[in-house]
Amino acid sequence: MLIRKAFKFEIRPNGEQTRKIKQFCGCSRFVFNQALAWQNEQYEQDNQFKFSYTKIANLLPSWKKQWEWLKDCHSQVLQQSLKDPEVAFKKFFSKSEQIFPNSRKKGLKDSFRFPQGCKLEQGNNRLYLPKIGWVRYFNSRKVIGEIKNVTVSQKCGHFFREYSNGI
Repeated sequence: MLIRKAFKFEIRPNGEQTRKIKQFCGCSRFVFNQALAWQNEQYEQDNQFKFSYTKIANLLPSWKKQWEWLKDCHSQVLQQSLKDPEVAFKKFFSKSEQIFPNSRKKGLKDSFRFPQGCKLEQGNNRLYLPKIGWVRYFNSRKVIGEIKNVTVSQKCGHFFREYSNGI
């Protein structure tokens, strides 16, 4: 039987890592808002909502050419942020969520996800995040299993990482 568990720990990034984390949050938010704007433009033209992750993911390389600073962010972070509007639209049209998807604002629920490429060293209390490096964290309990994905979020000025694993 497969058991999935989520663990949440506070991370302690240094100054450069904090800057990169905030940059990744900003890039993720920007790509989400661009995808939302693109979908709204498509609706005005066709009067139909047909949100497709694959269609919008094909726009990502042109966005990276248009806005050079998006290249500084890890590509998987940007791809994961494109999946969020798709989920939001599916929830809205299935009537499980009554609020139409809105653009994200700076400082409210800033977060980004890595679906792979992260490593955990529990003995040294550190976590490897691609393009950010080894980040220290407060290790409060033993983690069993392997990392499936990592979410880095900010709340009250502190950064947290949450990851789910498969046991």
